[in-house]
Formats: sequence, C-alpha cells, structure tokens
Amino acid sequence: MSYQLELRHFKYFLAVAEELHYRRAAEKLFISQPGLSKQIKQLEENLGVQLFERHNRKVALTKAGEYLKVEITKNLKNLDNILNHAKLINTGKDGNLKFGYVGSAMQDIIPNLLVRLNQQYPNITFGLKEMDNQSQLESLLSNKIDIGFVRVEKVPKSIERKTVLKESFCLVLPKNHQINSYNFKSLKEFQTESFILFDSKYSVSYYEKVMEIFQQYRFTPIVSHNTIHAESIYKLVENGFGISIVPKSLTKTNYTGIQFIELNRIPQRTTLSAVWSRENRNPVIQNAINLLHSF
Repeated sequence: MSYQLELRHFKYFLAVAEELHYRRAAEKLFISQPGLSKQIKQLEENLGVQLFERHNRKVALTKAGEYLKVEITKNLKNLDNILNHAKLINTGKDGNLKFGYVGSAMQDIIPNLLVRLNQQYPNITFGLKEMDNQSQLESLLSNKIDIGFVRVEKVPKSIERKTVLKESFCLVLPKNHQINSYNFKSLKEFQTESFILFDSKYSVSYYEKVMEIFQQYRFTPIVSHNTIHAESIYKLVENGFGISIVPKSLTKTNYTGIQFIELNRIPQRTTLSAVWSRENRNPVIQNAINLLHSF
C-alpha cells in the first residue's frame, strides 16, 4: 500500500459514507465535488479495493466500504481521545471520562461514583449524557462514551458488565388515590386502571420484566401512554391520566402529587448495570472501574 494516504482521505471517505451523496458530503467538507471524488478515487486506488458502488446519482457502500466505515469511525474516535487526553495532561488534568446513563442511575449511583472519583482523582474531568439503553451500547462500541449505566439483560461480547444495583419495583399512584400503602392488597386491584409505562424502546428486557409482573397476576394491563422519561410518567400520574410501575430508585422525586407502593412481595427485580468496552483505551477508565467494584 502506498504511504501517500493522509488522515484527510479517511475523513473524506467517512463524509461520503455517512451522506451516501457526493454533493452533500462535499458541502459538509467545504470542498468541491470533483475534488472530493478525486480524493475518494485516490483512496480506493491506494487500498486496491472498491469502497462505493455508483449507480447514476445513487451511491452505496460495498462490503469493504461498510467494514472500513465501522473501523475508521472507531479508530478516529480513539485518535481524538488520545489527542484530547494529551491536551488535558498539558493543562494539568489527568484525563476525561464520558458517561452515558438511564435516568435512574442519576439518583444515587452516578453521584456517589463521581464524588469518589473526585476525592481520589481530582484532576479527572467528566461528561454526562442521558441516553436510552441501545444508544449507550452503540456509543460504547464506537467509543463515544466510556462507561454506560443500563437496564439490559444481554450485551455484545466486547462489552464488560457489572451489576451495581438490584432493586424492587414500585407502583406510582396519584396522591389522592383510594388505594395507598396501608390498604394495598394486590396488583390485581388495578386491572381496570390505565397504565403509563416506560416504552419498550427504553429497554426491551426491562419492559418484558414489567410484563412478567402482570402475567403473574393474570391480567393484561391497559396501557394508555408510553414514554422514556420518568418525569413524564410522574406528571401524567399526578394529573390523573393513569398509574405506573417504576424501579424503586426512581421514587426519589420532588413531585408531591404522587405516592409510591413498593411491590416487595413479588419475585421480579430490575438490575442496573455499569457497562464498558474492553477495547476502550482511555487511560483513566480503569480508575472508575476499580471504584465500581466497591459498589
């Protein structure tokens, strides 16, 4: 392979691979379309492989192109992380950790972890982003985040996982509901109520676990609303649009118009796990992982 290839060739390739349109990719890169086509041709000639199939105005990735897109995206992100880490060291920082998380992880787990990290490694900086479970797994594989906090049963083989919290479920009812923690008998009492549940897109395995609870009581819930945000659930319950079931860790809230009843007599439990990629080369990630093992 020729050594004339430069980083720009791969960035140009990624732009076309993402847009699948030379004009749009050229506009994104602020170069001319003929100039971009020439760069892609140089890349293909140097590699000795065809990366795109061109049919009139349509552009599609070949199998080699699809593979290269995944690997270059991942490795360019690694390069970005390395360069950013070097800049942090230059400014007196030890590094940066990017966290993804589902909302319930922000109740106790992440704040506790950040406090411990800050106490032991005060020169590490943090980035936090609330994301659904699937987005976190995808972001881990592409090195867009370093550690995620998810509610899933299965993860890709290249992802490490550690359970940080196993907890019960709780009913969420309006404050003035006729049933409360003192007179509650069974979930069966709510079979004619409307339920507001986390969307299955939030986590398929979590959704299935909640459905198991209803199956145990031999009724199918009337689901009036689906959402991916606990705040939306609480607001709807507070205003009388239905009731809900959430993990116990989500009962810490400032909403005064709702009440919680812990379902501690049922066998179902939900698990919050910390996840990270084995291939992540962020030099400070091990510091956080070591602390996670104390949870």
